[in-house]
Amino acid sequence: MSGGASRGATTVKLFDAHCHLQDPRIFSVATQIIRKAQETGVVKFAVNGVSEKDWHLVKHMSEQHPCVIPCFGLHPWYVLERSPNWLSVMKEFFSAVPGAAVGEIGLDKGSHGKKIDFMDQVQVFRQQLKLAKELERPVSVHCVRAFGDLLEILQSEGPFPAGLILHSYLGSAEMVPGFAKHGAYFSFSGYLTSMKPQKAKKMLKMVPTDRILLESDAPDGLPQLKGCSLSCVPGDASIPQEQPVHSGTTNIDSKGTLNHPANISTVLGYVATLLEMPEDELAQVSYRNAMHLFSYPGSKISEEAALL
Repeated sequence: MSGGASRGATTVKLFDAHCHLQDPRIFSVATQIIRKAQETGVVKFAVNGVSEKDWHLVKHMSEQHPCVIPCFGLHPWYVLERSPNWLSVMKEFFSAVPGAAVGEIGLDKGSHGKKIDFMDQVQVFRQQLKLAKELERPVSVHCVRAFGDLLEILQSEGPFPAGLILHSYLGSAEMVPGFAKHGAYFSFSGYLTSMKPQKAKKMLKMVPTDRILLESDAPDGLPQLKGCSLSCVPGDASIPQEQPVHSGTTNIDSKGTLNHPANISTVLGYVATLLEMPEDELAQVSYRNAMHLFSYPGSKISEEAALL
């Protein structure tokens, strides 16, 4: 295991605050992915379950890999597939895995989410927010085109002293203070590169430094920056056969290409540029923030975080 990535004369550690290593597109090569990401400095992975069938995989992965922080949640896309006793089943997972956080849960009015009744999404979301508060665990939140609704729900269900993560945040700069007031951390992935740079910069400047997180959202969230060198997922069919995917990096431009957690370093560089902050400093800040957030009682990293 690598102790961190070297940037100049400094060795830094990165914490992937939100990813899906149990995703069937990459699960068979998850161990290889973790190993490669560790070599680039990514030493912790918050792996989020999104459906009931995922929870077993996330639990197993966290048992196999000490670097994995398990998270159990019911994503808004899967609320129609939930079993009648889904909440009781989720509680059983938390009892069996006391070091788990809550996620991924949330609201979605996007092209996919609009197929699911929004009130049904809200009901399931509120139930899981209540559970996160009862367990005193942080919660990772998915939100697409529903930030106003999200803020209203947080106002009625909050406060959230254990914290919550607005993962892959692409909301407005104006909404940042309202979310921060309710304990929100703002996690940035490769999706940030889809925003106009000036809009992204304005929003980033509003985020308190002690609330910044970085994530890959792998296997999605591939950074879309022209000419940047990115790590490939082994066996990714979208990569032309003549390109040596086993070498670890290649120039990728395809939106269909799977994302690798190692590409969080590209996100780090992009966010640091927009914030006009040294990469080493941002890496240290984001790592410390994530360690603090995920060091709740029972967490597998609580003792390690106490030393920071």
